[in-house]
Amino acid sequence: MPIPQHPGDTTTYAARVARHVPGLHDLHRMASLLLAERVPETGRVLVLGAGGGLELRAFAERHPGWHFDGVDPSPGMIEQAAVTLGSLTDRVTLHEGYIDDAPEGPFDGAACLLTLHFLPRDERLRTLRQLGRRLRPGAPLVVAHHSFPRDHGQQDLWLRRNADLLISAGTSVSQAEKGIVTMKERLPTLSPEADEAVLRECGFDDVQLFYAAFTFKGWVAYWN
Repeated sequence: MPIPQHPGDTTTYAARVARHVPGLHDLHRMASLLLAERVPETGRVLVLGAGGGLELRAFAERHPGWHFDGVDPSPGMIEQAAVTLGSLTDRVTLHEGYIDDAPEGPFDGAACLLTLHFLPRDERLRTLRQLGRRLRPGAPLVVAHHSFPRDHGQQDLWLRRNADLLISAGTSVSQAEKGIVTMKERLPTLSPEADEAVLRECGFDDVQLFYAAFTFKGWVAYWN
């Protein structure tokens, strides 16, 4: 289901996101490990869709030599990220805006978690191309977002499974049902095959699936 866009305090927000995204903390840890395969100890990492600051904090805690630029269009989410980061903010520069508002780099790696499912295909292409242009050759990009089959009734099946997972974690039935409608009507999700094709079309290669959790998928790919 879509991630809440207007969090309250840090603890409440983190708990809500963790309830929506299976294995969220493991996802952050895996993303950190994948980035570290190529990002040097004093590397620079771009995080697109960084509002809330959860992945920024996870990365910064595990890699004390890394410096980060985090970009998000929501002023409230940028503010939340600063609160979440606390004393780690001295290694993070936060930018309000979209990919065009990100520094030119070059960056040693990048992450875009729980964001691309909000973008129609054409805007994903443009965003990923602009992101890639800011990376060093061979730099890793880690992405994760809603991505599930769309044909032969598979969309309804996977949305139903995702709703049932939320209900099992304490979400009300009515809220979970509303989430199904929201995802069908408002999220321009792609199938996993289409998501991988978009990454390759934008100039990334060696696209590898590393995370699959009902409607969520995650990949690591490398700028060519």
